[in-house]
Amino acid sequence: MKSRIIIISKVKLLIMLLIVAALLLFIFALRTISINTLHYYDPIYKGLEEEKKIAFACNVVWGEEYLPEMLKLFKEKDIEITFFIGGRWAEKNEELLKDIYKDEHELGNHGYKHLYHSKLTPELNKQEITKTEEIIKRITGCKTVLFAPPYGDINDTVVTSAETLGYKVIMWSIDTIDWNTKDYRKILQRLENKHHNGAIVLMHPTKVTIDALPQMIENLNKHGYEITTVSEVLEND
Repeated sequence: MKSRIIIISKVKLLIMLLIVAALLLFIFALRTISINTLHYYDPIYKGLEEEKKIAFACNVVWGEEYLPEMLKLFKEKDIEITFFIGGRWAEKNEELLKDIYKDEHELGNHGYKHLYHSKLTPELNKQEITKTEEIIKRITGCKTVLFAPPYGDINDTVVTSAETLGYKVIMWSIDTIDWNTKDYRKILQRLENKHHNGAIVLMHPTKVTIDALPQMIENLNKHGYEITTVSEVLEND
């Protein structure tokens, strides 16, 4: 009887050890999947470093009063940049959006309502993007493929949702912070301190941006940079 009890105890211990081992393997597998997912879905902060190119990325959900002057300046300088368009803004400013596209600037997607996307479900993330895509395509005939999250607000859900729709998620490597200053010299100094090959420079249609742009362009040209679109700095010739 005593030996039988010992055998049963050993069997129970073996079963417990097997269960613990299985749980550890399961936890390790989940962790590996999570890490792989995190590293697979990556937003883009800058372009290639092989060539002296810098992209201007202008987020548009307000500031339409400054866009005509901005477009005029870019046309005079023969510069094409990337405008990330908010869907609700596009509905209210169709003619201005057509002007942007007519001047051969690249159009990106900035979501519909300018929400914090990290707080949205995957389905709502996709709705914000696809609704904006449909509006821009209806107005210009252009299908967007780049997505700039409002406020630069991202997490795995935001990036995964956008990439599932075939989008590249675009952030920035230089922020002009033009929405929070009235002194255009601060913008020039930020750019002077941080310019680099493949940079993505974030800006908005503001008065201080208009004031800074001529000198920004001149300074970057002196450094030997070509100012271009986001897609252009992401690709090899």
